[in-house]
Amino acid sequence: MPLPPEFLLKKILSVIMLPPVMPLLCIAIGLVLMQWRHPRFGRGFAWFGLLTLWLLSTPIFLDQLAAPLEDVPVLQERNFDGAQAIVILGAGYRHFMPEYGGPTPNRLALERLRYGARLARYSRLPVLVSGEADLMAESLWEDFGVAPRWLERASLDTAGNARFSKKILAAEGIRRIVLVTHAAHMSRAAGEFAAQGLEVIPAPTGFIHERTRGEDIRDYLPGPSTAFSSWYVMHEWLGLLAQKIRIAYG
Repeated sequence: MPLPPEFLLKKILSVIMLPPVMPLLCIAIGLVLMQWRHPRFGRGFAWFGLLTLWLLSTPIFLDQLAAPLEDVPVLQERNFDGAQAIVILGAGYRHFMPEYGGPTPNRLALERLRYGARLARYSRLPVLVSGEADLMAESLWEDFGVAPRWLERASLDTAGNARFSKKILAAEGIRRIVLVTHAAHMSRAAGEFAAQGLEVIPAPTGFIHERTRGEDIRDYLPGPSTAFSSWYVMHEWLGLLAQKIRIAYG
């Protein structure tokens, strides 16, 4: 099934506006301007791109970006009161995993599935998986021993997760859910589900923010895992901005 044009446009814009493309574009523009007799502006663009790329690859700066997004408490046992179902959101999949005989959920999705399975075993609540539902359901059962009751397959993004999950849950009379996703994604995800009229109990996992940042020299040095986490955090900030614009101008 072909993807909607607006979805493709959103994905293209996000690639351009997020690292590493955005800082690299600044560096490239700066180099071009230096050749076109604008050395002052060119150096400014190039240094801005280089500094941004450096900062987004350092744990200490990433921590400052992630902390406001992850201002949500860990789920406690007492907070399950009144919950009727657990909803686990997808996060993508690996296309080529020959050792598994085909595609499987990516590592972000697996972190959510692992935590969702833990909550399901504890609470005995039924589970809905939303996103790459067939792959998620297969992994949830084969890797974690939990069989989901519902599979939501139609969504392409977080807003779709909420919209299509609501239809499934409403048919079962379910209004209060435990929502499992990454801590940095929780604010945006909970907002979408609440907008659909669902009561959300946040169950965040995969926290990036660490209170001990700054105690090790490595926190000030760039690293590959930090660069990926920065991309993810910036993606969430951009998603929150797009969400606010969509709500404001509807």
